[in-house]
Amino acid sequence: MVRVGIYGATGYTGVELIRILRRHPAVTLDFATSQSNAGGSLSDVFPLPWDIPLVAEGDTDPGKVDVVFCCLPAGKAMEAVAAAVQRGAKAIDLSADFRLTDARLYEQWYGVAHTAPGLLPEAVYGLPEIHREAIRQARIVANPGCYPTSVLLALYPLLKRGLVLTDRPIISDSKSGVSGAGRSPSLKTHFVETNENFSPYNIGRKHRHLPEMEQEIVRLGGRAGSLIFSPHLLPVNRGILSTVYLSVEESQSADSLHNVFSETYVGEPFVWLLPLGQLATLAHAVHSNRCVLSLTQPAPGQLIVCSAIDNLIKGAAGQAVQNLNLVCGFDETTGLAVQ
Repeated sequence: MVRVGIYGATGYTGVELIRILRRHPAVTLDFATSQSNAGGSLSDVFPLPWDIPLVAEGDTDPGKVDVVFCCLPAGKAMEAVAAAVQRGAKAIDLSADFRLTDARLYEQWYGVAHTAPGLLPEAVYGLPEIHREAIRQARIVANPGCYPTSVLLALYPLLKRGLVLTDRPIISDSKSGVSGAGRSPSLKTHFVETNENFSPYNIGRKHRHLPEMEQEIVRLGGRAGSLIFSPHLLPVNRGILSTVYLSVEESQSADSLHNVFSETYVGEPFVWLLPLGQLATLAHAVHSNRCVLSLTQPAPGQLIVCSAIDNLIKGAAGQAVQNLNLVCGFDETTGLAVQ
C-alpha cells in the first residue's frame, strides 16, 4: 500500500481527490490538512459520511508518507513540496508553483517570489499523454492546469507532426464551470452574478495559465506568442470546453487530420476521439477523467478542435491520481473508472 497525504483537502480539488483515492485499492490516506478547519472532520465541511480528521499543515510529517498531494493556492505549495522531497516523499503539486521552468516568469505572472527555484529543473510537467516516461521517474510532478490540459491535448497531435502553421495564430476560446474559480467566495462567482449569465474574463494576455500553455507549445515545436487565449465563465458547476482554431496546410484533409489524432492517441485510456461529424460537449466528459476531442474542417487550411474535460477530474484530481499511478508503478487507470 502507498501512504499519501493531502495538503489543502477542503477545496473542491482536495475533496474530489479524496473521492477518487477512497476507491483506489493500493492507497491509504495518512493525513488531510485544512488551515481553516483544523481539528474538525471532513464531514463537518462537506455533506459526506467520511469522518476524516483535518489537521494543520504544521502538524504533519511528510517523511511518514510515500507521496504528498498539494492542493494549495499558487504561492503556498513551494514549502510543502520542498519539505516532502527533503524527507524522501514524492510530491504531486496541483498548484502552479512548479509548472513554469523559469522562476522569474513565475514571479512575473503570480506576483510572489519562488522560494524553491532549485527544484524547478527536476519538476516534470504532469500531462501523461505527452510526458508519461518522464513522470514515471519524477520526484516532483507539476500537475497541469485545467485550461492547459484541454488546450494542449487538442494541439499535441498536430504540433508533434509539425502540422500547425506557426506563422499564424492559434486561438482558444475556452469556457469553464464555476468550480474552476475555487471554493473561496467572490463577487464574480456569486450565484446572482453567474446564473443566467455568460462572461469573458482575463482575456488577452492576462490569464495565469497562458505562460504554461506557451511553454508547452514551444517545447512541442510551436511558436512563442502564437496563442490567443480567451477564457469565459459558464453558469454550470463543472467542466471545460475549449474550442481551438488553427491553420494547417491546405493539402491536409479532414480525414487525414482525424487519422493523425487517432494514431497519436491510440491506446490512450483517457482520450476519446469522436468520429468526424460529431462534436465534443461537456456532457461527454463531466464526472470522468476523459478528454473528449472532435475535429471540424470548415475550409481547406482551417481546423477547429473541440476539447471537453471535467476541470476537477482530468483538469485536476483525476489527472493527479493518473500521475500517482505512473510514479508508483501501478496501472495508469487504477482507481479511475474507464467507461
